[in-house]
Amino acid sequence: MVDRPATGAASVPPVGTVAVVAHRKKTLGGGLDELRTNLAGAGLERLLWYEVPKSRKAPKKVRKALDKGAELVLVWGGDGMVQRCADALAGSDVPMGVLPAGTANLFATNLGIPADLTEAVRIGLYGRRRRLDLGRLNGEHFAVMAGAGFDGELIREADRKLKGRLGRVAYVWTGLRHVRGELVRTRVRVDGADWFDGEASCVLFGNVGTITGGIPAFDDARPDDGALAVGICTASGALDWARTLGRMAAGRSADSPFVRVTRGRKITVRFAAPRTYELDGGARSTAKRLKVKAIAGALTVCCPA
Repeated sequence: MVDRPATGAASVPPVGTVAVVAHRKKTLGGGLDELRTNLAGAGLERLLWYEVPKSRKAPKKVRKALDKGAELVLVWGGDGMVQRCADALAGSDVPMGVLPAGTANLFATNLGIPADLTEAVRIGLYGRRRRLDLGRLNGEHFAVMAGAGFDGELIREADRKLKGRLGRVAYVWTGLRHVRGELVRTRVRVDGADWFDGEASCVLFGNVGTITGGIPAFDDARPDDGALAVGICTASGALDWARTLGRMAAGRSADSPFVRVTRGRKITVRFAAPRTYELDGGARSTAKRLKVKAIAGALTVCCPA
């Protein structure tokens, strides 16, 4: 059961209607049965319950919950599920609680939300409400990071069973096996000024420091400063990428001769050829142009005190 916080604790009790939007194939603790039991004992006024088989079906359920007056949305799943729900909740002022039941839970990890069902529920119901930024790429919001080029192809190719067993190593392994990281003419403008013009294999945008694969890529990234970290990589071939990914995995991205990093609020990227892009670990289509923006305070998230 979820215990209410002691009197005087810096917390917000549950009020009104609470909605659960869950990816039914994801697991945490005793699963959705335990979640339902915990919430039944929390004294909620009203509970809305939605399950989806795929994360891309979640936004419709979130909008339905908002239409029914949800004052808190608890999201059960990984980063892909969180991204889809955050995209639907952006600008709504309705808080989102994260129940990290996915293979990758980078957003929760960056915020200090543990992969412990009872504690995650407690944080969702009583935790501190924080206004956090989101990134927006070609009209779709992301919470952790987005990227195009090598990053997009790597995520598209990564085998999910391998990722589940090896974590960040899976991305390195899959990347070196399946993606050559071809260089493509890339032009990047940051806040109205030319920043990069040359051959590149990957461009990344980070809202938090630790990104896909659990790699600590952006040391100075914060989800509440109104800006995004921007990284460009010029590595090409297995040797270059082995060195680059190795340093990134060790938290020394800035030491790589193939990596350049800055920060900005509005970024425009143009590629000479279409590149696959991704948001929060979910591959999308290809594009020759990316319009990226930091949306300050776009999402309210339930966080540890």
